[in-house]
Amino acid sequence: MSKKKVHEDQKFIDGLAQNNSFIIKTIYEKFAPKVINFIVRNNGNESKAQDIIQETLITIYSQATHQKLQLTCPFDAYFFLLCKRKWLNELKKTASKKVTITNEFIFKEEEVEDLIFETSTFEQKQAVFNTMFDKLGKACKDLLKTSFKIKSMETVASTLGISYAYARKKKSQCIGKLTKLIKESSSYNQLKNNL
Repeated sequence: MSKKKVHEDQKFIDGLAQNNSFIIKTIYEKFAPKVINFIVRNNGNESKAQDIIQETLITIYSQATHQKLQLTCPFDAYFFLLCKRKWLNELKKTASKKVTITNEFIFKEEEVEDLIFETSTFEQKQAVFNTMFDKLGKACKDLLKTSFKIKSMETVASTLGISYAYARKKKSQCIGKLTKLIKESSSYNQLKNNL
């Protein structure tokens, strides 16, 4: 993405990344009602809307912590469009339902579309990664999870009760296996072809 000015609403992204309860409460009070209203008006209910909001916040949190998400548009537009797309994808699964889209909820700013695309791509990559990660054996999963949390391989080896040399070699093998699984995945190839 090109270098664009970070929007003042970056505080919401940073607050989510820091798990700031005040920011999270503010997001629910300020931005959730619009999402709930949209979903209720489009064959949903408040419970489903809350699920969509929760999933969207998890996605934003994940992208903010893993990729240092930089907001270049109003948070309201970004958050609403992400929720809207998630809901429309849910409705596509049950294709018999009709959708009402009103202009008050459509944002056409290029920055919003760029961010939405970036977040959707991140979410799809994360889903492929998680699916393939689950296919690894327990030893690989334990080693990789620990090394994701702890950067020092000496500490990882000590935590898992294995030698440093074995931990390094095993981590390399596990990453190789995970990479192979991801590259052979039809979801990965489909995602690659769409970019």
